Amino acid sequence: MTRIACILNPKARDGLSVTQWSRFEQSLENSGYKIDLFHTEYIGHGMDLAANLRESEHEIVVAVGGDGTVHEVASGLRGSGKVMGILPIGSGNDYARAHGIPIPKGKKFLKMQEAVDILTNGVDRNVGAFRVEGPPAPAHPLIPAPIPHVCNGDPNNSNNIVRWSFLECDSGVTSAVNRMKTEGKFKRVRGQLKYTFLGIRAILGWKTQKGWIKIDDSPGEVVDLSGLFCMSQCQTFGGGFIIAPGASPTQNHGSLVSAWGLSKIQMLLVMGPLEKGKHLGKWNKIFMKNALSMELKAVDSNDMPTNESHNPDLFVNVDGEAVMTTPISLKYFENQITVRGAKSIPNQ
Repeated sequence: MTRIACILNPKARDGLSVTQWSRFEQSLENSGYKIDLFHTEYIGHGMDLAANLRESEHEIVVAVGGDGTVHEVASGLRGSGKVMGILPIGSGNDYARAHGIPIPKGKKFLKMQEAVDILTNGVDRNVGAFRVEGPPAPAHPLIPAPIPHVCNGDPNNSNNIVRWSFLECDSGVTSAVNRMKTEGKFKRVRGQLKYTFLGIRAILGWKTQKGWIKIDDSPGEVVDLSGLFCMSQCQTFGGGFIIAPGASPTQNHGSLVSAWGLSKIQMLLVMGPLEKGKHLGKWNKIFMKNALSMELKAVDSNDMPTNESHNPDLFVNVDGEAVMTTPISLKYFENQITVRGAKSIPNQ
């Protein structure tokens, strides 16, 4: 029997992952796998569990959950050569989508077997990631402040933390969405509909701020941060919104989508096109380009970049979790994690 380690987030999909796991477990056993199951117990625990399995005898370490669980497992395994598998039972599951792994929906449990079959017959791909550094997001009564993890490496600034982005890194109204999601807003709503409700609420409450942004070797510029940026290696995030049309984890660069200076009406109107990938070029304000690095900072009263954080905080998402505030820096590195996915993946 093939021995695998499964790291399960029991809180994924608002707790439904435990119920769905029993069906995955049966499919895995029927497919000849011997399973060692590990439960995450707190935010970041998946990183530590995965890091402890880097030298284990398991053929595959499987992330069982959504994009947050995938992020933690990938972070712990990064650079080890150990293969990561994915059984998607979270709210977003966008990294699984990018690797051609089918998403179980409702009572259509056949797709669970299809995801298990990919663990057996799939293709291993070495893909890159963005190193993201910035100040940790402040604690909330329901959310502890993020802490450093050895597997992510040391920051250049001792006051910062480091995370690795395998799916996408974003800020603007989308980071407000994920902060509210983590705080438990619209908890009873699931899937893509939750992100739609959160998006409307975030837009209506948005406060205009300026920022200084520098992309690759270009000169920095001051922009109105009303809108978003998304540095993505995958086509979708937020539960299937096609934010970066054509992007693929095998492309060896980021796809930077920027939409600055939008009015609240424009932010609301663009939600539908974002879902379908029809937003690029709208109002001559929304663009996508290849990029390998980026910096984002607040500006002072003279519109000069500063190393102080925005006030109020401008949160920054890394793989769907609002773990940082500005100033941030991103840099792409190739061959950071080996992922077992479908034989054919989107946009390859």
